[in-house]
Amino acid sequence: MGKILMKTPLVEMDGDEMTRIIWKMIKEILLEPYINLKTEYYDLGLENRDRTDDKVTVDAALATKKYGVAVKCATITPDAARMEEYNLKQMWKSPNGTIRAILDGTVFRAPILVSSIKPLVKNWKKPITIARHAYGDIYKDVEYRVGGKARAELVVTGDEGEIFRQTIHDFEGPGVVLGMHNTDESIRNFAKACFNYAVDTGQDLWFAAKQTISKKYDHTFMDIFNEVAAEYEGRMKEAGISYMYTLIDDAVARVMRSEGGMVWACKNYDGDVMSDMVATAFGSLAMMTSVLVSPDGCYEYEAAHGTVQRHYYRHLKGEETSTNSMATIFAWSGALRKRGELDGLSDLVSFADKLEQAAKATIEDGVMTKDLINLSDLPEKRPVNTENFLREVKIRLENFL
Repeated sequence: MGKILMKTPLVEMDGDEMTRIIWKMIKEILLEPYINLKTEYYDLGLENRDRTDDKVTVDAALATKKYGVAVKCATITPDAARMEEYNLKQMWKSPNGTIRAILDGTVFRAPILVSSIKPLVKNWKKPITIARHAYGDIYKDVEYRVGGKARAELVVTGDEGEIFRQTIHDFEGPGVVLGMHNTDESIRNFAKACFNYAVDTGQDLWFAAKQTISKKYDHTFMDIFNEVAAEYEGRMKEAGISYMYTLIDDAVARVMRSEGGMVWACKNYDGDVMSDMVATAFGSLAMMTSVLVSPDGCYEYEAAHGTVQRHYYRHLKGEETSTNSMATIFAWSGALRKRGELDGLSDLVSFADKLEQAAKATIEDGVMTKDLINLSDLPEKRPVNTENFLREVKIRLENFL
């Protein structure tokens, strides 16, 4: 079979640590033998972000707006320890947060289901899709470490010079303060994306916040979602689905008692946390898809997990690792499928489908990385290392092709 030719490049964003190693393996073993890969490459590894003063992240996001489809490897968001480890100029912001802010998109995350792994929550029968707002909150916050006695104030100055001022806290000693924001436009785009996705997939939509405590910030989210819900009432009824708003703590309880099968819309930070909870309960953080969708139709696919730091340190010592690559495989397959759909390349769409089938079939055949061994209910299971899992996927992919 000749290699599949691509028309338009994918934006390829390389990353950090063990996922960077896996990224290279996936390309060499599962993609390049079958596709004449056409990508515009950006190195979002922490060293290069530091070298370019994080300009590379902005460039990658702008390229995504240009080409429409991107695939991203997991990256490090540095803390104080990472800043010292990598000798960074500063504690750079989350690259995901930067990209989401530029694209103003919504992140949809759903578990990868395989027949041999049952959810830890026994009543979950259907996937739960987390829709995460991709703008604002603490990912675009401003923070200050208060050194001693001080007054922290919220000050907003209007275009005509009017000033709103309110005391946040009178500090008697050291402490910390942060300010965060959102915009009506971004919240409305988020709401519309969620309702569109719910209608397209035929799933009920839930949204949850804490307006009883946050009477301006969270209340604005609730109000805008209610306004958009009224606009979509006819389409929701026609699709046989419903919209529900509830408090975030009530939503957690309801989700745990449900059978799944809904789109759960969350604010940025809530979505970050809840997507990990859902992924773990369905099997593993490495068994979670993630796609950022912008209002103007750009798509950025990535794994929902981090850089697998512990395995990377073992890899550097020459020790064997058994790292689950499923989410990264599905990031590539999702991006290739969307690129194929947009460019009218049915063979590229078909390849993406078969790659996913091969990856799932590998696990269902009892061949898996060590993180899934105790989760699988198969009587016979064979743990394999990082590279050999990909080679097992390749065997099944060849059969599907």
